[in-house]
Amino acid sequence: MNLLFANDRPGKYPPSWYADTVTPLPPFAPLRGEERADVCVIGGGYTGLSAALHLARQGLGVRLLEAHRVGFGASGRNGGQVGSGQRVGQRKLERMVGRDDARRLWQVAEDAKALVRALATGPIPEARWQDGIVEACWHDREVRDAHAEAEHLSRAYGYDRIRPLDRAEIGAIVKSPVYRGGTLDSGAGHIHPLAFALGLARLATEAGARIHEMTTVHRIDGGGKYVIRADRGRVVADHVVMATNGYAPGLDRALAQRVMPINNFIVATEPLGERAAEILSEPVAVADTRFVVNYFRLSHDGRLLFGGGESYGYRFPKDIAAVVRRPMTEVFPQLSKTRIDYAWGGTLAITVSRLPVFLRKAPGFWAAAGYSGHGVALATEAGRMVAAALAGEAGRFELMARLPHPRFPGGQLLRTPLLATAMRWYALRDRLGI
Repeated sequence: MNLLFANDRPGKYPPSWYADTVTPLPPFAPLRGEERADVCVIGGGYTGLSAALHLARQGLGVRLLEAHRVGFGASGRNGGQVGSGQRVGQRKLERMVGRDDARRLWQVAEDAKALVRALATGPIPEARWQDGIVEACWHDREVRDAHAEAEHLSRAYGYDRIRPLDRAEIGAIVKSPVYRGGTLDSGAGHIHPLAFALGLARLATEAGARIHEMTTVHRIDGGGKYVIRADRGRVVADHVVMATNGYAPGLDRALAQRVMPINNFIVATEPLGERAAEILSEPVAVADTRFVVNYFRLSHDGRLLFGGGESYGYRFPKDIAAVVRRPMTEVFPQLSKTRIDYAWGGTLAITVSRLPVFLRKAPGFWAAAGYSGHGVALATEAGRMVAAALAGEAGRFELMARLPHPRFPGGQLLRTPLLATAMRWYALRDRLGI
């Protein structure tokens, strides 16, 4: 079964609060016949759209191929959080790659945040940038660790935008009885993710990139030039950028071995009106320390957008609202009788190390994927890094490519049941508090 078509209608954005609060772009024509390009980008999410934008601004001929609509996948369905750093904390990252590379990786992430903020407060104002992300901790040991990380970032990196929160302080912001403390990162932020993706597509076309929707790529042939074969046409290009993330894993074996798709789910409540202040007292986004993370924020029309729960394999659960209501009411018991107006799922990609996979496995073949839930900023920056590498400035791409990229155990046949077993164990640890 193809993940591209397992849960969604071809060419239709999934019903969501995001889809109902944007003005879609006019459809882009499917690819027909043979076209030539300097670069062919496969995938119309943040990575692909950012790559198309920055490549086109360099004067290159770009064709972007998307199987559905731009922003259709995780880029148009996620929690919208634009976090600091990599998916792995800096102290752990220093142990993994050494202090020098860890410091460079921190700067990559800072540049990524700055890029998204500049776009979302400039040419894409409909993305509605808002400062502030809270890390909310369930257990005292997690509070101590979060505070130690904040202190380390201040002392070793000069980053003073994170404020430690004790139990009373986090309770004043997040009106939940379950959190013991955490941090508030005022240098991070959150956006309307689908509006941001559509804005990137608009900017890319204005820069000269050509986008083809409803165009599924089936095969990539190399040798001299690349031939990208799709449903009703093909592109002959000097370079290929693989930007499919959790989708179309069969297109490249090396990427598929290191990146695994998983499903995550979000609901939007009815408008809360004055009750919104009983949920969050500040316009921040929140992500907690559960292994299967809960993440939430208030929308601009006063709804709670709450993400929680995961599944493995192809199909979404039949009742997504019921799946997400359980963690939502655990965090906010006061919402037990609140109506849920929207519920949707999406497919993202994770890696064993929780660090993204950047590959240049052959001349002219570029890939970036596996952002592990930390991709709004990093995926957008990945597109810019690919464009810089094609222009001869490959240092930051090569830095990302040096990150550890272990393969998932069990191969493509057994990795899903093995991961599901591991996730159930970690979910049990969450419930038991161990």
